[in-house]
Amino acid sequence: MLSIFLLIPLSLMLFVVAIWAVRYAVKSNQFEDLDNASQRIILEDRQERRQVIQAHEEVTNKPSDTADTHIDNNEDNTHSNS
Repeated sequence: MLSIFLLIPLSLMLFVVAIWAVRYAVKSNQFEDLDNASQRIILEDRQERRQVIQAHEEVTNKPSDTADTHIDNNEDNTHSNS
């Protein structure tokens, strides 16, 4: 009998805390957009990878472009000196 006097108030307090937690989650928009949240992580990772690959391609292509231009300029200079 003594355990009931302890368990009933304890369960009521736990029930009030659970209701408060659900209410807080609803008010802070925790349940908004449940479908796209898991996909957003994947999409952001893909976008970051694309940016890294594009930056890497720009860096690797840039020196070869300047080397071709430099060679073309030298060929023009040799023709104009003749």
